[in-house]
Amino acid sequence: MKAKALHSGDTIGIIAPASAPQVAEKITKSVRYFEQLGYRVELGKHLREPRGYLAARDSSRLDDLHSMFSNKKVRAIFLIRGGYGSIRLLPEINYDLIKRNPKILIGYSDATALFNAIYKKTGLQSMFYGPMAGVDIWEDFNSFAEECMWKALTSNKPLGKLPADRGEIKLLGKKKFAPVTGKLIGGNLTVLSSIMGTPLIPSLKDRILFFEDVDEKPYRIDRYLAQLRAAGVLSSAKAILLGQFTDCDPEKGKPSLSEEEVFHDYFDNLNIPVLMNLPSGHIPRQWTIPLGAKYRIEGNTLSVIESVLL
Repeated sequence: MKAKALHSGDTIGIIAPASAPQVAEKITKSVRYFEQLGYRVELGKHLREPRGYLAARDSSRLDDLHSMFSNKKVRAIFLIRGGYGSIRLLPEINYDLIKRNPKILIGYSDATALFNAIYKKTGLQSMFYGPMAGVDIWEDFNSFAEECMWKALTSNKPLGKLPADRGEIKLLGKKKFAPVTGKLIGGNLTVLSSIMGTPLIPSLKDRILFFEDVDEKPYRIDRYLAQLRAAGVLSSAKAILLGQFTDCDPEKGKPSLSEEEVFHDYFDNLNIPVLMNLPSGHIPRQWTIPLGAKYRIEGNTLSVIESVLL
């Protein structure tokens, strides 16, 4: 199931299914950014009604999600930020409503729960792991990320080879593999682990798995990967893509494996390609990549070979 590509003059919706933006300026400046490019903007009614670490009550955040999907004018829905809270909405989402009104949905981090559940229930491919309005876009939007985002959201052609600096993307290990194709599933490693074992996670068998994370020590990354291995997820993967693991360094003064040592422990015996250091995750310079689309891995290059927009 695919949504329509964005065109100038279309309406963009902004919602907060997880945590609230810290300051109202992040809302107003992101609205100004889109309007200066010729887009109209609809804000969720409950975008900033903080309840602890949540942007608003569950029912209010859910209402904003449903309102944006039912609003015929809205073509794309941007998340204002991540944080925490999307997983609380999953059982009550009206997935039939989303099926009837496919739209672009873009965000990352906590959005992993939302994206995977919607993909499982609807097959919507037009969900993008990419910049968020109140985090990346509202001020000093990285030019690389900006270019990648608009290319992804405004074209009904396959994105093709994803851009990277020479030597930026690295293979874990020295073994060479034949080209691999498959559908990409994943997102934030912590959040993905939290929906394992629920009926709201898509099949991970024979997929290209993508992981990124932030503020997790190596032993915690180890724990999440141990869970995925025990569930048989890693052994059935076609390939693994590792984005940025931002601020995931060992705690100073305490014994620890390094992040890369953990990766070697879990991936070396899988006999599949594992790519590291992808420009995706909690960084300014990031790709916008569709989840559920077909990709091709050849050496240390990654290409999107399937269109996800009409």
